[in-house]
Amino acid sequence: MAVPPPSDRVRLRRYHERGAHDPSVLHAIIDAIPLCSVGYVFDGQPYVTPTLHWREGDHIYWHGSSASRMLRAVEDTPVCLTVSITDGIVLARAGFHHSINYRSVMMLGTARKVDDAEEKESRLRTFVESMFPGRWDLLRPPTGQEIKATTVMTMPIDEASAKIRQGPPGDDEEDYELPIWAGVIPVRTQILDPVPDPRNIEGVPMPDHVTRFRMG
Repeated sequence: MAVPPPSDRVRLRRYHERGAHDPSVLHAIIDAIPLCSVGYVFDGQPYVTPTLHWREGDHIYWHGSSASRMLRAVEDTPVCLTVSITDGIVLARAGFHHSINYRSVMMLGTARKVDDAEEKESRLRTFVESMFPGRWDLLRPPTGQEIKATTVMTMPIDEASAKIRQGPPGDDEEDYELPIWAGVIPVRTQILDPVPDPRNIEGVPMPDHVTRFRMG
């Protein structure tokens, strides 16, 4: 299936060779890390709020407290949602060419609140299961008040672009003769050994979805 051309709002104007609009590329970046930033305007003032997100098909979801100013402000309004991953620090032979290797996605759209309680619980289940398969059924079921106190927002991923930089520095040709070290310092998110809650009941085993957790 052909990928439709990007809208003028998300088309890359500089370094267009780093851009991508294929859904498989967008989805892979969105799924690689659970933290996004939501940009919106509240009372004429721009704000950017970090929050947790997850994807279901061609929609992105995020959630928070029903008392959240951000969640109340973005309902049925235009938002800009971004996901960014740092992969390396790029050191060149000139300060001008220092850079960073990264994967990022920018999405534009109108946020919609999930109003139905059953759908909301289903979306939250998917969120938990996408990170920790099998965990939802181990948990105490959420109460009606907990569902009511949680807001879930969604937006279609239909106006979006990825921007990716990979590889070594790109210096001016004459600078490659300079005796200056250049290269990439790789960066990755490291998952360390889980730390049990000191109030765990003695003998409760650590689930596989904890020991096998990966991200990135």
